[in-house]
Amino acid sequence: MIRIDAMWLATEPIDMRAGADRLLARVVQVFGVAQVHHGYLFANARGTRVKLLVHDGFGVWCAARRLNAGRFVWASAGADATAILALTAAQFDALVLGLPWQRLPEMQCITRA
Repeated sequence: MIRIDAMWLATEPIDMRAGADRLLARVVQVFGVAQVHHGYLFANARGTRVKLLVHDGFGVWCAARRLNAGRFVWASAGADATAILALTAAQFDALVLGLPWQRLPEMQCITRA
């Protein structure tokens, strides 16, 4: 498996025709550098496709996932269109399954209303 120490979510949609080189250029544009063992996650405007770019120290890996039904739960850019959010491993796992990853902390316990 590819080691990923940190995961970053791009809130601005990207054209899914973008390959590894274009995604890497976007990472460098936003961060200034692509860190080793960091993953960068991108989605299309409709939220039906995602691409993950990982720098492993020797090169880059690019993986894609597409949903046949539904959409990925994605963060909005808000006022900053180039916003990048850090994700935990649990949030990443939930996101790629289509689960509400932003609500994981409140879903950890059940309370009586």
